[in-house]
Amino acid sequence: MKPGAQAEQTAARYLQQQGLQLVQANYRCRMGEIDLILRDGDMLVFAEVRLRSRSDFGGAAASIDRHKQAKLIRAAQHYLSALPRIPPCRFDAVLLASAEGKDGIEWIKNAFEL
Repeated sequence: MKPGAQAEQTAARYLQQQGLQLVQANYRCRMGEIDLILRDGDMLVFAEVRLRSRSDFGGAAASIDRHKQAKLIRAAQHYLSALPRIPPCRFDAVLLASAEGKDGIEWIKNAFEL
């Protein structure tokens, strides 16, 4: 398994252990891709998973720049357009230093907003 796919599985397990329910993994559309879509109570969570073993260039969090945020927002809007009712939503980031999460997992709720 590729490290990125393993990191996404690790992040999904971690978030489920925190009480979130996985709705869909790897949602893809012409607008982009969302790593994980989950439910946190009434909230729909779009989670971006980042794996960075080195902290050069600011580490995992810094890699979610404005361009990446815009792609995630467009993909989320596409996903939401198919729903009969739009629930409250947020964008989270799950940052891992290793694909297995053994070096720690950082979960940033509301990592960015529209």
